Amino acid sequence: MATIQPAPKMDILKKQSSHEIPKIDLSKIENVPYFIEKEYIRDIDDDFVYEEVPVEDFYENENEENFELALLKLDDGSKDKLTVATPPRADINIIPETTDDFIRNFLVKLNLLKTLNAFQNEWYEHVQSGRLKADDVGSVPDIYAKNQQLADQVKFFKFEVDRFKKAAEKAKEEYVKMKKERDYHRMHHNRVAQEKNKLITDLKRLKLHYETYEPLLKNMKDKYEGAIRDKIVNQLERDRAVAELGAIKSNENLSPKDKLEKKDMGPTQKRLLEYRNGEKALKEEMKTKKAEEPFITNRHPKDSEFPPETGLNPYLNRLKEDAHNLTSIRLSQTIQAHNLPISSIAIHPRKMIAVTTSDDKSWKMWTIPDGQMIMRGDGHTDWVSGCEFHPNGKMLATSSGDSTVKLWNFEKQKCIHTFTDHLQAVWDVSWHSCGNFLVSGSRDNTAKVWDLNSLRCRYTLRGHADAINSVEFLHFSNIILTGSSDKTISLWDARTGLVAHNFYGHMNSVNHATFNLRGDTLASCDSMGVVKIWDVRKVSVTESHDFGPYSANSVAFNPLSINSLNI
Repeated sequence: MATIQPAPKMDILKKQSSHEIPKIDLSKIENVPYFIEKEYIRDIDDDFVYEEVPVEDFYENENEENFELALLKLDDGSKDKLTVATPPRADINIIPETTDDFIRNFLVKLNLLKTLNAFQNEWYEHVQSGRLKADDVGSVPDIYAKNQQLADQVKFFKFEVDRFKKAAEKAKEEYVKMKKERDYHRMHHNRVAQEKNKLITDLKRLKLHYETYEPLLKNMKDKYEGAIRDKIVNQLERDRAVAELGAIKSNENLSPKDKLEKKDMGPTQKRLLEYRNGEKALKEEMKTKKAEEPFITNRHPKDSEFPPETGLNPYLNRLKEDAHNLTSIRLSQTIQAHNLPISSIAIHPRKMIAVTTSDDKSWKMWTIPDGQMIMRGDGHTDWVSGCEFHPNGKMLATSSGDSTVKLWNFEKQKCIHTFTDHLQAVWDVSWHSCGNFLVSGSRDNTAKVWDLNSLRCRYTLRGHADAINSVEFLHFSNIILTGSSDKTISLWDARTGLVAHNFYGHMNSVNHATFNLRGDTLASCDSMGVVKIWDVRKVSVTESHDFGPYSANSVAFNPLSINSLNI
C-alpha cells in the first residue's frame, strides 16, 4: 500500500533548488521516501519573517450557525417521520486491484499484446520458481484507480460535449432557417396586406364612381321608357293608318255589289277579312325569298350573299406548277421588327410583303427580303394577337387583346372600321375566299362571322366551352374550322352558324388547327406538343405525334406535298 510521506525541510529544498533529480540507490529503496507529485518552491531572498498561522476552528461559538449540524438535524427529523423502517443495506467492500492485473489491463488497453505475453511468461516463471510470492505482490494504490475512473469520465464527458456541440450547431441552423422563413412569411404577409389595402381603396373609388353614374343611368332609363312608349304609340298609329289605306284600296277594287256587302259587315268580319288578306300577302312574300337562306328574318339591305358551294379549289393544280423545289433553306435577312414579342406573321397574297404583329399594340409592314418598313398601324389599346391580308391584298384585318377586330385600308392608310361585339380578347381572324366575310375567334368562347358590306355580325358561333384559339375558312368554301381550349375542334357552316362536326381526341388545349389544300384532311396541335392528323370524312384521327413537353403553337401543310406537315 503506497503512503504519502512529508518531504525533508529546507535542506532538501536547497539541495534540489536547481531541479536536479536525485540518484536513488536501489539497495536502499525501502528507506527512500515515496512521492506522488513533487513541487519545487524557489528560495525567497527577502528578509521578511513569516509567522506560522495557527489553525483554529472557524466556528468557536456554539450558538453560531453550523451547516453540517443543520443537515444532521434535518436528517434526524426526516428519519423520525418515516413510519416504515427501511431494511439495512449490506456494506460494499471494494477489493483493490492487484499490481499484475493492473499491468495486464494497462497493456490490453494499449493493445501491447507482445509485451503482455512476455510479462505473463516471466511473471508465471517467477511464481512457479518461488522467487515471487503472493504476499510480495501488493495492490494498486487507490489514486491510480481513481485516476483511471476520472480518465474514463473525462473521455465520456468529451464525447457528450461533442454530441451536444453537434446538437447545438444543428439547432442553430434550424433557428437560422426558421428565422429566414419567418422573415419571408412576414414579408409575404406585408405584401398581401398592401394588396388588400389597395383593393379596398380601389373598391371604394369604384363605388364612389358608380354612385356618380346612378343619376345619369336613372335619367337614361326614364328617357328609354319614354322612347318605348312613343314608339308603341307611333306603331299603333302607323298600323291604323296602314289599315285605313288598305281599306280604301280594297274598296276601290271592289265591285258595287261587293261594296254593298262590305258595308253590311260588322267590325269582327272586317278584321277577319283583313287578317286573311295579310296571310295571303305573307305567303306570297315567303315564296319570293331565296331558297338558300329561308331561315333569315332580320336581313339587312346591304348583307352579302354567300357564294355557292362548288367544292373545287381552282388554284390546287396551279400550286404545284408555281411552287419552287427548294433543296436547301438559308437565312437571308434578320429584321429587328418590334421591341416586344411578335405574335403573328402574314404574307401578302400577291406581293413580296409581310406584316408582323406584336405585344407593343402595333403592326408593321415590311418588304421581303430587304426588311424595309413600308407602313405601321397604331390604334389598338392592347396587344395585337393576329392578322391576315384580304384576298385582293388591299386590306388587312387584325385582332387584339382589347376585344376588337380592326380593318385597315392600305390605299386610305387608315383604319376604316372596328368590330366591337366580342366581350373578351380576340385571338385569331380569317378571311373568306370571296373577301366579303371575316371570321374571328375570341376568349369569350364564341366565334363571329362579320359581313364587310353591311359591317355587322351575321352569326355568332356558340358551342365551345372555353376560349377559341384559332379560326380558318376552308378555301373556296363556306366551312369554318375552329380550335378551342376545351380540347375540341369543330367544323361550322357559315351560312347557318351551326356546327357540323366535332373532333375529340386532344388531352390539352388546342392552339391551332388548319386544312390541307384539298380540304379532306386537317391538322391540329395542342399546348403539350401533341400534333394530330384528322380525316374529315371519317371524323377520326389518322396519325398522332408527340413533340412535347413544350407547347406547339402553329401547324401548316407543305404546299409541295398535300399531306406533308410543317410545325
